[in-house]
Amino acid sequence: MAVNLSPPDPASLSPVPGVELGFAEAGIRRRGGPDLMLIQLAPGSRVAGVFTQNSFAAAPVHVCREHLAARRATRALIVNAGNANCGTGARGFEAARRTCAATARLIGCDAREVLPFSTGVILEDLPVDRIEAGLPRCMETLGADRWADAARAIMTTDTVAKGASRTVTIGGVRVTVTGIAKGVGMLQPNMATMLAFVATDAPVAQAALAAMVREVADGSFNRVTVDGDTSTNDSFVLVATGRAAIGEIADGRDAAYAALRSCVLEVATLLAQAIARDGEGATKFITIGVRGGTDEAEAARVAKSIANSPLVKTAFFASDPNLGRLIMAIGNAGIRDLDASRVNLWLGDVLVIDRGGRAATYREADGARVMKPEEIVVSVDLGRGSGETTVWTCDFSYDYVKINAEYRT
Repeated sequence: MAVNLSPPDPASLSPVPGVELGFAEAGIRRRGGPDLMLIQLAPGSRVAGVFTQNSFAAAPVHVCREHLAARRATRALIVNAGNANCGTGARGFEAARRTCAATARLIGCDAREVLPFSTGVILEDLPVDRIEAGLPRCMETLGADRWADAARAIMTTDTVAKGASRTVTIGGVRVTVTGIAKGVGMLQPNMATMLAFVATDAPVAQAALAAMVREVADGSFNRVTVDGDTSTNDSFVLVATGRAAIGEIADGRDAAYAALRSCVLEVATLLAQAIARDGEGATKFITIGVRGGTDEAEAARVAKSIANSPLVKTAFFASDPNLGRLIMAIGNAGIRDLDASRVNLWLGDVLVIDRGGRAATYREADGARVMKPEEIVVSVDLGRGSGETTVWTCDFSYDYVKINAEYRT
């Protein structure tokens, strides 16, 4: 049950010149439905990505890193849902490379020009034969307007497909940015969401694209958490096809870089927020803003300490303004020399913690009132400096336990 989130209208997801997407039902996911997605890129496209920092990173993550490090062109991305191809040893690497080879044969490129992605159950061998059988159907369904279909094909326990599209005018030319994502659980990225793919037709130099994907991840996907766990398969890829008739964006000093980065960040932020809204079993979407840290990293530690506390998250589910849980989470962030007497906290528009203690104006009825809506804002001022950040999360409901207890069945 997603919080104020609907599937994207296919017409709202603008085609990106140089990108075609196809999908198929390959029989990988137990419950059926489309579970294989192909993105074919025009020659000359550039790709940059950031990946999970989990030490048990899945085989496709390793292969993606290898292929990008080889500095070859990227002609295709192949994504399967239902199987993570993680914890599968040498067989997993062989399966990921075999998937790339099968895709390359159909497209007519080198296998090193294909990036593989997988999501789903861990510690099970990837059924490559089913992927190979499904690939021709992906080719048959290829189209520039298939973003919504592609978003559905990469879902696992997601209840809603996630997609967003925006445009920006650069040098008098309309530039498009469109993206899709999946992810609802095992999700506190150290770099990105479980899987996210964003494309633009702007021409961007490789070094500038690599910088942009990191900056955008930090401003969007790194600010979302569902349960505090980092997946083995997290991947965020940014594609620039170069089809827009503007000069190449060479580096961050280019005025066009800032304009494009802002547009890409807007799309990525919408996708990141959609992930929190569709968190497993979520009934509340929660925005946690922390300011007054010595730097942004310190503010982020406090925000994520609140966002990841099971006690806080269950209190949000119950609409219970349990102030003790909130100050516990702030104090548990491990901030050196934190002066509690300088900390203030608001629930919505209600001041609940004033200089480290219960605000004299606070009434339990006010706290209950601001905890009832489906969307809640928590604001914290640490009183230490100018560092600030925002994190998006969701509550823990009965369904979170049920979904994860039944995940493999």
